[in-house]
Amino acid sequence: MSLMHLSFYSAFTLSMLGLAFHRTHLVSALLCLESMMLSMYIALSTWPAENLMTSSTLLPILMLAFSACEAGTGLAMLVASTRTHGSDHLHNLNLLQC
Repeated sequence: MSLMHLSFYSAFTLSMLGLAFHRTHLVSALLCLESMMLSMYIALSTWPAENLMTSSTLLPILMLAFSACEAGTGLAMLVASTRTHGSDHLHNLNLLQC
């Protein structure tokens, strides 16, 4: 395993651990999701260059488009929950109270 692969795997793992353990604010959860998407995008965009393949160069662009949609949806949920509940704490967002 090269140093570049190790850095991508460690960035993804650290952001996954951050999402699992630091779930107090919706903003921190969204940042962890975005860092997971960023590490996956960088890994997918360097993979065809390492293997000298040109057939899978569309996949990172497609994933980047889905990541932008995910970020927009997350920010819309953040604004909506802040307006209705007054804060972005995740313990205030209980689905059983709706």
